[in-house]
Amino acid sequence: MKMVIVTGMSGAGKSTALNVLEDDGYYCVDNMPISLVINFADLAERQNEGYSRIALGIDIRSGSALKEFAEVLDKMTERGFHYQILYLDASDDTLVKRYKETRRTHPLAKGDRVDKGIAMEREQLEFLKMRADFIVDTSQLLTRELKAELSKIFVGEKEYHNLYVTVLSFGFKYGIPVDADIVLDVRFLPNPYYIDELRPLTGNDKPIQDYVLKCPETQEFLTKVEDLIHFLLPNYVKEGKNSLVIAIGCTGGKHRSVTLANAIAERIAKTEYGCKVEHRDIEKDAKKVSGK
Repeated sequence: MKMVIVTGMSGAGKSTALNVLEDDGYYCVDNMPISLVINFADLAERQNEGYSRIALGIDIRSGSALKEFAEVLDKMTERGFHYQILYLDASDDTLVKRYKETRRTHPLAKGDRVDKGIAMEREQLEFLKMRADFIVDTSQLLTRELKAELSKIFVGEKEYHNLYVTVLSFGFKYGIPVDADIVLDVRFLPNPYYIDELRPLTGNDKPIQDYVLKCPETQEFLTKVEDLIHFLLPNYVKEGKNSLVIAIGCTGGKHRSVTLANAIAERIAKTEYGCKVEHRDIEKDAKKVSGK
């Protein structure tokens, strides 16, 4: 029997995770009383059909019983139950924003501010995060991107290293992204902006890509960045980092940075780490050029 315990911060995507697992044939139970977990595992293991894969949603809604869950997990390990813990997390700012959008009350807020409830929840769930096999930070993920990551882990059963990388292109004239962990400046490369026929295009267009990538300095830059990535990512994982934003900047965020962000994301996507690419300022310069 394969068991996945889905837990984490309220608003981080646990319902989505359970839906993904259910779609893949897991028998899912959300918010099961802690006292019944071992009995349910026993029952599931004795069944011949229908319970070979189960997923349990356990979170802060368990109330005071949650503190007993560490002992329950220890007993399950002693009795030979194989389980994995999936912990969904997100930044405080993201969680507050999601609560405001849904107009729901945090289970620990009790009429107080949401951020206080989030702080209390983090403290109470820390023991589960420490024991987690998979930690997925959903701060930068759309629902479809989260589903793709979970499918990679539990459906495709690919190796997962608890790190999701966002490669973000931007324009320096619009400011450096506040959430960037690494900032790479590619303004040293030839600028397609000064070629009339290329100016209206973006780094998503082949003529721009050909122009930028044919430069010898571009290829050397990509080689050095790839070496840096192969060095950094496993070390970030070792230190417990769950998400990483690599920001690639040029002047306007439309040509060079977009091309390089796409190229770097392609290289990361070939590794065991989750990755997506975003282009923050690509449309801003496009509107300016078109005169709108």
